[in-house]
Amino acid sequence: MAPIGRLGRSGPLLDVPPTDRTGKASVTFKRLSGEKLTRNLAFAGALIPIAERHSTSVAAVAIAWTLAWPGVTGAIVGARSPAQVDGWLDAASLELTGRDLAEIAAAIEATGAGSGPLQSEK
Repeated sequence: MAPIGRLGRSGPLLDVPPTDRTGKASVTFKRLSGEKLTRNLAFAGALIPIAERHSTSVAAVAIAWTLAWPGVTGAIVGARSPAQVDGWLDAASLELTGRDLAEIAAAIEATGAGSGPLQSEK
């Protein structure tokens, strides 16, 4: 599970299993470790104030940001349990403000957690 899905309103709760069923380091763990993990957690942490302003989860903010892009009609997300889906439901109706979008763009740049366009034309 990506760390962003494990962030609640109070902060990061990392739950990434370090090994797969064979005992080898999983591909997911390798992608979500070291500097990449640090950048991604810093970015997810930057979304907490936005989530708190909207009384929702960091996951909902991330999905709403994805849906805010012109031409994007859906976001593919995954869960390890049905309960995790509850944290995303707000994303469908969450309207991010210009301030929110600017903060997200600044967080992407500051943390180096992503690449590509930084802000939608919303």
